[in-house]
Amino acid sequence: MKTVSLSGSPRENVGKKDAKKNRTIGRVPCVMYGGSKEQKQFTVEEKNLVKYVWSPSVYHFKISLDGQEYNAVVQDLQFHPVSDRILHVDFLEITDDKPFSTSLPVTAVGSSPGLAKGGKLYKNRRKLKVKGLLKDMPEKIEVDISKLDINDSIKVKDLQTDTLSFLDPQTSVVIAIKSAQAMAAMGADMEVEEEEEEEEAEEGEEGAEGEEGAEGEGSSEEEGESNE
Repeated sequence: MKTVSLSGSPRENVGKKDAKKNRTIGRVPCVMYGGSKEQKQFTVEEKNLVKYVWSPSVYHFKISLDGQEYNAVVQDLQFHPVSDRILHVDFLEITDDKPFSTSLPVTAVGSSPGLAKGGKLYKNRRKLKVKGLLKDMPEKIEVDISKLDINDSIKVKDLQTDTLSFLDPQTSVVIAIKSAQAMAAMGADMEVEEEEEEEEAEEGEEGAEGEEGAEGEGSSEEEGESNE
């Protein structure tokens, strides 16, 4: 899992007015829980957070706060309904010896015989929820499709490892190779991606939406502040 460092500033006051004041100066209110009895309320600079929030990757954050460093992952996000600016972030504090749950992106690897015959890659799940130790958390879940012919699939139960537990339904299809006719019958709303097209899309997507969403903020900002 990729590691990113963030610097946080403790919040002296907690409430909607204080949260709005922080957002006005470009800081995002945050809370961190899970590691100690008391939650930690703090803010981070929005510009230092945006590109990671909108990235398809999942990050392990090292948060510096009050002279101490904490390991954490994003647990929940609140966005402004109009501008898409980040209103609030919930972090889950993690430790080296305690398993935690997170969702990791799914990537197909290998050359499928079914794709060579004209089949289409059908990705049923863009992310999978997993549980494990920090040292065992990969950046993404790589699914080997090198043995998949047309009409073959890989389910969650096929991905079990000694270090990670997969929390989605075991019989759920993750990736399948389907004929072009079958995909057409399933409808245009289904996600169809050639392997190369998918990789290009993910590479170009990182950070773009977050930069656009951070430009402005509507008047209904307080709608997402129930946790402040």
